[in-house]
Amino acid sequence: MRLVVQKFGGTSVATAERIMAAARRAIRAQQQGNRVIVVVSARGDTTDELIALAKEITDNPPSREMDMLLSTGEQISIALMAMAIQALGYPAISFTGAQIGIVTDSFHTKARIKNISTQRILQALNDGQIVIVAGFQGVDENYNITTLGRGGSDTTAVALAAVMKHDPASPFREVDCEIYTDVDGVYTTDPRIVPEAQKIAAISYDEMLELASLGAGVMHSRSIEFAKKFNVPVMVRSSFSDVEGTWIMPETDWMTQVPVCGAAIAKEEARVSIVGVPDVPGVSHRIFSAIADSNIAVDMICQNLGVAGRAEVGFTVLRNELPATLAVIRRLADEFGAEVRYEDNVSKVSIVGAGMRTHTGVAERFFRALADADIQVKAVTTGDIKISALVDKADGPRALRAVHQAFGLHLPRRDLPSRALTGGDGHADPRELLASELPVTGRLEAMEDIVVSDITLDESQGRVTLLELPSQTRVLSELFAAIAQAGINVDLIVHSLRNGTARAEVSFSVPRADVRRAWEIAQSLARTHWPQAQLLLEPEIAVVSVTGVGVRTHTGVARRMFGALASRGINIAMISTSEIRIEVVVDARHGPEALAALRQAFCAT
Repeated sequence: MRLVVQKFGGTSVATAERIMAAARRAIRAQQQGNRVIVVVSARGDTTDELIALAKEITDNPPSREMDMLLSTGEQISIALMAMAIQALGYPAISFTGAQIGIVTDSFHTKARIKNISTQRILQALNDGQIVIVAGFQGVDENYNITTLGRGGSDTTAVALAAVMKHDPASPFREVDCEIYTDVDGVYTTDPRIVPEAQKIAAISYDEMLELASLGAGVMHSRSIEFAKKFNVPVMVRSSFSDVEGTWIMPETDWMTQVPVCGAAIAKEEARVSIVGVPDVPGVSHRIFSAIADSNIAVDMICQNLGVAGRAEVGFTVLRNELPATLAVIRRLADEFGAEVRYEDNVSKVSIVGAGMRTHTGVAERFFRALADADIQVKAVTTGDIKISALVDKADGPRALRAVHQAFGLHLPRRDLPSRALTGGDGHADPRELLASELPVTGRLEAMEDIVVSDITLDESQGRVTLLELPSQTRVLSELFAAIAQAGINVDLIVHSLRNGTARAEVSFSVPRADVRRAWEIAQSLARTHWPQAQLLLEPEIAVVSVTGVGVRTHTGVARRMFGALASRGINIAMISTSEIRIEVVVDARHGPEALAALRQAFCAT
């Protein structure tokens, strides 16, 4: 027997009519022979209204009491949903997160799930009931109510699907998770900004993780982490129609045939720079440990090349976390004798695609699109399947439209899998791919812990650095166009503007066999176009990386990684982050020792 977990967001239950429509969907799924669990969010703007109520009392409400308050929104929704199903003549029962045993840690307003009991749910399902569960909430080991933070109901739904699929006490091995929302699937970008955006039939877990973290708005990255760790197929679809949605599923070969599957914008970003920190081992560890202690997740990390024993470390955070970040960083800057600078009106525009691993020229097309749109790039970082650029907030929508057009994402995608890999309607069916059970990397007794799947050392690359470059985006376009024309594949790119100047610097890595040729190309361009630029060549570098589910959303990963390197006296020259990987460039002679340090730190074998 198949189990279906259906999640309905706030807009899907905003009115009595919509609650009744959602109830009919749950009943229809049961009539088709499935057992059904429904996860429900707070109705409409209820959560915002509850926050406003708290603000009427105090500007700084205690986080524990905020959880008590905010959890009531979902309690209203589940009761109404159960009433609706019962009014239609079918048995249903509602449960809060605490009642079914969703146990979390004690970090109020941002709690993480530790484990979920299946006993009470299984009993209700065996009695023929449709089970209604409050999303977004749980209880810690001291019976305090907790909430899961942004996207918490998605996280609840996928976590329930995971535990019901893999708990030995559960009889279900076929479990689907359907996320009902006000859009009919995942699009190549936000259709509200780019109306010609196309719906994606299927997308890999990793691609969706990157898009979710970039503000794609359909699902939160934590819920996708659960799906990947426990191999849960997820369908994102509309609450208001029966049109096929988007499958989120394991990566398949056909997904890599195009370099980019989507583009996204994170509108509310802030950039923080610490200028003049000592260029010695341990500084990055000090900085990011302090930030992690405040449970703040950093994103784009740009560490400039040290000059005269001093360096500049920059990174981005969510704009609403800027005050807390500055409070931490200013104390450290005083110790370092450094200066803190920040911008709070920036956005991050990114492209994502599994095909980036094998297609050359992706960076060049990205920068050319931004240059042609006359958009200044303030910082650049790359990941395994992502390129991100930081731009002025006012330029964000225009930048998104430019890169979306440049990669043809406004056109229907024609490389869909053959009918042999589909359900016959042109849409990939992950249940076919999961027929031979894929390995499960998560553990039910520690559901939301980070899962480190690989720690590697890459000694095949060299690095080229250009200093004192003009700050125009056209410079990046011309540089990487020449590199791509030579057939050289670029891996890591880190670019940033020097604070307080009109100058920029960029470092990029390429295979060692190509590094001298790449340096000569850059040198030739510099003589002709940027005579003031300084070039540095490192024929051999070492890149150590930690790969796993949740490496960025778990704030302590960077701290552990940088701390392990600092304890061995290994200095960090370059950092690249994504949802699934943190890569660090170190001196080539320190590569093996850096690998050993990371393996020891993360208990890898």
